Amino acid sequence: FFSCLFRFLLLWSAVLIMYPTSLAVIALTFSNYVLQPVFPNCIPPYNASRILSMVCLLLLTWVNSSSVRWATRIQDIFTAGKLLALALIIIVGFIQIFKGNYEELTPSNAFNFWMTPSVGHLALAFLQGSFAFSGWNFLNYVTEELVDPRRQVNLPRAIFISIPLVTFVYTFTNIAYFTAMSPQELLSSNAVAVTFGEKLLGYFSWVMPVSVALSTFGGINGYLFTSSRLCFSGAREGHLPSLLAMIHVKHCTPIPALLVCCLATLIIMLVGDTYTLINYVSFINYLCYGVTIIGLIVLRWKKPKIFRPIKVNLLIPITYLAFWAFLLIFSLYSEPVVCGVGLIIILTGVPVFFLGVYWRNKPKCVNRLIESMTCWGQKLCFVVYPQGGVAEEEEA
Repeated sequence: FFSCLFRFLLLWSAVLIMYPTSLAVIALTFSNYVLQPVFPNCIPPYNASRILSMVCLLLLTWVNSSSVRWATRIQDIFTAGKLLALALIIIVGFIQIFKGNYEELTPSNAFNFWMTPSVGHLALAFLQGSFAFSGWNFLNYVTEELVDPRRQVNLPRAIFISIPLVTFVYTFTNIAYFTAMSPQELLSSNAVAVTFGEKLLGYFSWVMPVSVALSTFGGINGYLFTSSRLCFSGAREGHLPSLLAMIHVKHCTPIPALLVCCLATLIIMLVGDTYTLINYVSFINYLCYGVTIIGLIVLRWKKPKIFRPIKVNLLIPITYLAFWAFLLIFSLYSEPVVCGVGLIIILTGVPVFFLGVYWRNKPKCVNRLIESMTCWGQKLCFVVYPQGGVAEEEEA
C-alpha cells in the first residue's frame, strides 16, 4: 500500500507541478530573449511574454503529437545550435581571460561575500542551483524510444557522456560571464547572455538572444517529450486515467498525455508566480529523487538476486544520498516555509490517490461516467491502447 502511495505522490507532483513549472520557466525565458531586442531598455511586457510563451508551447505540443521523428530531429538540431552558442560564449570568455580581464574571478573578489553565508544558505543555494541541472535524469523516461536501451552500453554511455558535458559547459559558461560582468550586473540583468553579447560582441551581439531563444525552444521540446512519457507510463501502471496510456493510431504518439502536460503548463503560466514556484519545485524534485534512491538501495538489499540489465556500484547512490540528506536537512532549517509548502503540494495527492487509485469498487454510475469520458477522449484524439509489435513511429 505505502509503496503504491509513494509512487503515486511522485507521479502526482511531477505531472502537475514539477514539469509544468519547469516548462513554464523555460517558455518564459524563450519569450524574454525573443522580445528583448524589441524592448532593449526595459523588461518585455507581461502579457506579450505570456502570449508568446503559450504560442511556442502549443506549437511544440502539436509537433510532438504529429510525429516522434519530427520531435527528435528538432531536439537534435536545437541541441547542436545550443552547444555552438555556448561554445562561442566560452571561447570569448577565454579570450577575455588571456587579455587579463578576470578581476571578478580572482580569489579576493570571487569569495568576497556581501553577507556571511550560513550552512543553511549554502544548502538552499545548491537546491536552487540544482534547477539548472534538473534534466540529468530525463533520459530514463524515454528508454522505450532508445535503440536497445537494455544493452549495457547504450543508456549508460548516453548518461556518462551527457552529464559531464553539461557540467563542463555550464561551469565554463558562468566563468565566461564573470569576465564581462560583476555579480551585481549579472543579478540585475533580465537576459544575461544579451548583456554579455552587448559588452563583448559588438555588431554581432544579436547572436546571443537568437541563440538563447533557439536553445530554450529545444529545451521546451525536450521537456514535453520526456514529461509526456512519464505521464503515459503512469497511466499504464494504473495511477492515472487510462486515456493517458493511449497513443495515436497512425503516428504512435501519446496525444492525451501531451495535452495534459500542455494544459497544466498553460494553467501555471496564467495563475502562478512561476519563478517563485522554482523554490518549491527544487525541494519537491530533490525529495522525490532521494526517496527513489532509497528505494534502489532497499531493493539491492532485499532482492539481491533479481536480474538487473544495468547495475552500478552501491557507493554511487550512497554518496548521492548523503549529499541529498545535507541539502534537505539544512534547507528545512533555513527555509521551513518553502519546504513546508513543497510538502503540502505533494500531500494534496493523498485524497486523489484514495479516490482514484485505491478505491477499486466504485459505483456503477461512476464507472460508466469514466468509460464514457474515455471513449469520448479516444474519438477526439483518435487514440487506442498500444499493441505489441506496433512501431513507435510511422515510416518516413
